[in-house]
Amino acid sequence: MTDIIDTPSAEEIARHYSAAMDSVNLLNAGKPEGMSDEDWADCVARNVAHLEIMVAKPWMSGQDLSPLQDAIAANS
Repeated sequence: MTDIIDTPSAEEIARHYSAAMDSVNLLNAGKPEGMSDEDWADCVARNVAHLEIMVAKPWMSGQDLSPLQDAIAANS
């Protein structure tokens, strides 16, 4: 049995990249006022995990991954 890897369309890749940039922007903005440290740590962990998954996708290689990689490095 072979693994089939579906490559998303250009529009789908753009949506994935936009969602990844939402994570980058959230992380770069820092902890919102009124959010507990525990909730912020959970939020950071989830968003870093999301970015790590996106950076690892082979079909993301045509995108500018530096903002994603920078956000991962700054929050790991």
